[in-house]
Amino acid sequence: MSNEKQVDSSRRGLLVATCAAGGVAGLATAGAFVSTFQPSERAKAAGAPVEVDISTLTPGEMRTVEWRGKPVWILKRTPEMIESLKKVDAQVADPESKRTEFSTTPEYALNEWRSIKKDLLVVVGICPHLGCSPSSKFQTGAQPSLPDDWQGGFLCPCHGSTFDLAGRVYKNKPSPDNLQVPRYMFEGDTKLVIGKDEKGEA
Repeated sequence: MSNEKQVDSSRRGLLVATCAAGGVAGLATAGAFVSTFQPSERAKAAGAPVEVDISTLTPGEMRTVEWRGKPVWILKRTPEMIESLKKVDAQVADPESKRTEFSTTPEYALNEWRSIKKDLLVVVGICPHLGCSPSSKFQTGAQPSLPDDWQGGFLCPCHGSTFDLAGRVYKNKPSPDNLQVPRYMFEGDTKLVIGKDEKGEA
């Protein structure tokens, strides 16, 4: 092989190696640049408000969404579910949501149904006792681990805490508080915003 061909071959090899190295560096730089647009872990933990379309939610149906890494239940209560709340006022530990051990209930949820609108319950689906997630038990009447006069609600399988259809804990149960009502608001009749309210509080 002539010296000219050897030099040309060397140049070609050097060019390929340089391009490859440049491509890797470019990708690394681009990756770092793009990552600056991603929310930080701290920002994720803080939790931006979550918008939920509730236009298709039917009476008796519950939907679960995630907010700040927690499950939030949105239950559209039937007239019968709303009526059941009066029947258990004397059986729940904190019927007016005055306890503050776990969280402070927003002023617009300081009522029997613990919500802005009677038919729509919005609560964090985590038991204040040890952080388990209760199960929905909407069927009324006697059932395993539930009283014979059960009016519907939620049962925490971990230690047996029970909550009514407003998330109020029953008396003599391990949970120290009712289920948490997060800050929330409505935007029209079909959109629910979880994580802030009319006052801008989160």
